[in-house]
Amino acid sequence: MPEVALDFPRSFAEFRDPADETQVYRCDLTWLTSRWACIFGAGCRGIYADRPDDGCCTLGAHFADEADEARVGRYVRRLRVKDWQHRAEGRDGQWVEVDSDGERKTRVVDGACIFLNRPGFAGGAGCALHQWALAKGRKPLATKPDVCWQLPIRRQFRDVELSDGTSYTEVSIGEYDRRGWGPGGHDLDWYCSSDTSAHLGAEPVYLANRDELVVLMGPAAYGVLVSLCEERLAQAPGRTRHRADPTR
Repeated sequence: MPEVALDFPRSFAEFRDPADETQVYRCDLTWLTSRWACIFGAGCRGIYADRPDDGCCTLGAHFADEADEARVGRYVRRLRVKDWQHRAEGRDGQWVEVDSDGERKTRVVDGACIFLNRPGFAGGAGCALHQWALAKGRKPLATKPDVCWQLPIRRQFRDVELSDGTSYTEVSIGEYDRRGWGPGGHDLDWYCSSDTSAHLGAEPVYLANRDELVVLMGPAAYGVLVSLCEERLAQAPGRTRHRADPTR
């Protein structure tokens, strides 16, 4: 089936951050209780039709900030030839490039991210940083750029001012759909978050992506989220179903 439409009724929940009274979380329960799961290497068609083996790694990854780049750099230095197909090209910091807007990102080599091991590589196809983490018993979110391990979960911040003059920071946790890529997102040949073929996970997103959500929200807020998701699924599973989920 084709991708479902981006806009359809969703269920949201808001709650104050137990660890920071100046923040309020706004969570898309429809997305977080969906059965999305990454299908890289298992049916993923890639964001561009002429590069189906790249997944979403064709363009390289922009760094969130200097700390993000520095953290990734610490693990890049640990990669060996057996781990990383393009290690020679990435020596001496050459794994970073600057785009036309002056933003730093992972370098693109031969049409895709320098860390993407291509099919046929002896160490296995896929992200070298991701595979190294798994081989060492670590979490891939520790080794990969922030945008890579977060996708397709999206965290956004917004300042909200109330009529009584008080204000708070709204932290939204939801689906990183095509629009998250900017105007060019609508030109992608395929994208997984709203495609039925990627909504066959064994667990809902809020459980399958626990590690990522704990880092994004903190353990206390994540605990509140789990209770809300469980309550919603128990009381109204039909109302929370993502349009790309199978009927269940």
